[in-house]
Amino acid sequence: MGMGACIGLITVGAILTFAVNWHMHGVNVHLAGLIMMVVGFVGLNAYVAIYKRRRVQPPPPAAPVVEEDHRMVR
Repeated sequence: MGMGACIGLITVGAILTFAVNWHMHGVNVHLAGLIMMVVGFVGLNAYVAIYKRRRVQPPPPAAPVVEEDHRMVR
């Protein structure tokens, strides 16, 4: 689920929870809206966590180790 779908779920859930005043027989519209908002928030958190993990840059390579020979050459 992408970021747009998660934001869409949150939006539709908020509309069902706070802006709708009609009732369906056998379905609690307000509870369905709350469930959609929770699923949207969980999906958004999961998406951000995965996206954050993909954007981590590897550390730069370390400088090569140079060993000097201190023996005297004759």
